[in-house]
Amino acid sequence: MNYDTAVRVERQGPVGLLTIDRPKTLNALDIPTLLSLEAGLDQLEKDETIRVIVVTGSGEKAFVAGGDIADLDSRQGLAHYQEFADVIHRVFRRFEDSDKPTIAAVNGWALGGGTELILTLDIRLVSEKARLGLPEINLGLFPGAGGSQRLIRQVPLCRAKELMFTGNQITAQEAVDLGLCNRTVAPESLLSEAMALANQIAGKSPLVLKLLKRNLRQGQEMPLGAALAHEQAMIGLVLDTRDAHEGCQAFLEKRPADFKGQ
Repeated sequence: MNYDTAVRVERQGPVGLLTIDRPKTLNALDIPTLLSLEAGLDQLEKDETIRVIVVTGSGEKAFVAGGDIADLDSRQGLAHYQEFADVIHRVFRRFEDSDKPTIAAVNGWALGGGTELILTLDIRLVSEKARLGLPEINLGLFPGAGGSQRLIRQVPLCRAKELMFTGNQITAQEAVDLGLCNRTVAPESLLSEAMALANQIAGKSPLVLKLLKRNLRQGQEMPLGAALAHEQAMIGLVLDTRDAHEGCQAFLEKRPADFKGQ
């Protein structure tokens, strides 16, 4: 079931696949595309059979080439721009806050909003041919979909500033070396590797993954002492789940665990 032709929603066993599909604009983001992306995420989040979500772009050229510049240029006045800003911030935050693990399969250019979307996803596999960057400064802008704040929390501050001040693109390997992405993958193997990784994670307890994601997300914003106390409380919840006991029993019985999310 597709909400809109701008985003394809597919299910492959326990893995949901969201494909941004606007090839004529290199998968650029405008409000209808963002709303379609949000609707697809909502659909997969509500589906209890889906345990991991993969996000990619259509074609070989672009993951997301950025915001739709023609659309942005047409927006005059703060209120008109704020409409776009409110939507993109909300949608990106939805991905960041999702209880289900998310994987980016970066198949090509990920510029501006493309890199900003990647910053909200948990694990990032990137095609060897991909290029990343935040070129907004070249348009008299700066990253405004959360990128200016998420980037400085994920890579060294001096490197983040260089990327934003110059607008320069970086290669896939440079993105990995910077810690922005997990690893490079041959273009022809990108989606299959992303799906294989997704299926590996899908074999874990969905309930424990949800609690782990919340623990990481919430603890990241706390001082260390508070974060450690938060972790202690969260692992107490985990130890009271059926999945934790199933995992321990499976280990003792030398068999694969059968996690039910309970």
